[in-house]
Amino acid sequence: MAFDTVFRAARVLIDGAFRPADVGVRDGVVTHIGEIGTGRDAESLVELRDGEVLLPGLVDTHVHVNEPGRTEWEGFESATRAAAAGGVTTIVDMPLNSIPPTVSVAALAEKRSAAAGRVHVDVGFWGGVVPGNLAQLGPLTEAGVFGFKCFLAPSGVDEFPAVTTEEMGEAMAVVAALGSLLIVHAEDAHTIEAAPHRGGREYADFLASRPGEAEDAAIADVIRFAEATGAAAHILHLSNAGSLDRIAEARRRGVDLTVETCPHYLTLTAEEIATGATVCKCCPPIRDAANRDALWRGLADGTIGVIVSDHSPSTPDLKNAGDGDFEVAWGGIASLQLGLPLVWTEARKRGLRLERVVDLMAAKPAARAGLADKGRIAAGAAADFAVFAPEETFVVDARSLEHRHPICPYDGRELTGVVRAAYLAGARIDREVPRGRLLTRRMEVAHAA
Repeated sequence: MAFDTVFRAARVLIDGAFRPADVGVRDGVVTHIGEIGTGRDAESLVELRDGEVLLPGLVDTHVHVNEPGRTEWEGFESATRAAAAGGVTTIVDMPLNSIPPTVSVAALAEKRSAAAGRVHVDVGFWGGVVPGNLAQLGPLTEAGVFGFKCFLAPSGVDEFPAVTTEEMGEAMAVVAALGSLLIVHAEDAHTIEAAPHRGGREYADFLASRPGEAEDAAIADVIRFAEATGAAAHILHLSNAGSLDRIAEARRRGVDLTVETCPHYLTLTAEEIATGATVCKCCPPIRDAANRDALWRGLADGTIGVIVSDHSPSTPDLKNAGDGDFEVAWGGIASLQLGLPLVWTEARKRGLRLERVVDLMAAKPAARAGLADKGRIAAGAAADFAVFAPEETFVVDARSLEHRHPICPYDGRELTGVVRAAYLAGARIDREVPRGRLLTRRMEVAHAA
């Protein structure tokens, strides 16, 4: 059997464990996994060096590319270069903050047109649920979106308004009938409105304005409607560990519910955020160290099954708006390129193995989005790989990152784990030639995590 390329390494992540292997690739697909030396008759050989491991390409299902309409915030070229530099070979783009948002088939077509020929990794798209667009969900599903996102609190942009809990329930009934997935920004608007909003440069005041109770209340509503409708639901960017028991109990009752968290909630704490450091503002907010530790326990016991970036960049003037006033500045963390080393640096301190980290950042998000051939190294899977040096360290320099603006809360931080290269469909990704594809959800794939 002839191969286009054989990847040879002493440590290849296969079926949840590292072992020496030859991985043969033909036509962008893994066609052979065997002992070292069994991958013969290949046009090229990629042999990893000592200290490097071969991982499946990561899958990040929570990325705000912001194009078209707000390309000055990010854009498909810069976002996908950042993804590739971080070992991420597939992203799914959020339906906001682009203009128009992806709430109709026409808007999806406009977004796909903006992305065509300009992506360095494979890109899929979420649709959006906003008041009054339920009739669009069926056509958007037919057009290939991977599911639908809604907000239960203001999104931050006027063109993507939040839905009420009742409107979310109506959307869940439609999504269930379509066999799709509803992903939810779960913060309760009424709880946030009732919280103190003093504004200013002190992080404690901002944290008080987005209390954990807002997440608790919204997650309870998501569970209630998912249970009633039988819909598949997914909680986005969980920051409040106080909701974990409720989530675990719902899953024990059979509710089709999954949960993600993000590197910033796992690596940053409220105690270390300086006065005026709006580079650390996001919603829901970064909470205290005890909460961070509890999120790690939720990962360890399986209550939280996915880690994704929630890469949400903006221009420097928006991120620094209000001269350090947390109430005024744009909320969003740019970390798409750094996710794996951020999580691995913290995980290794806590005894969480690299195999598990990759499962949370590749296989699990791929499975929930219905990307059946992504996130794993297996015969028949996409030949998307990351070459990773897990013991090597580096210091983050925000100016050298590939995303559009040099704004990052990790600037100057030493991290462990270096992504040496990424491969898409068996070919090495470079920053000059965009070879990524625009993906559509295959309707026969079930949304099972």
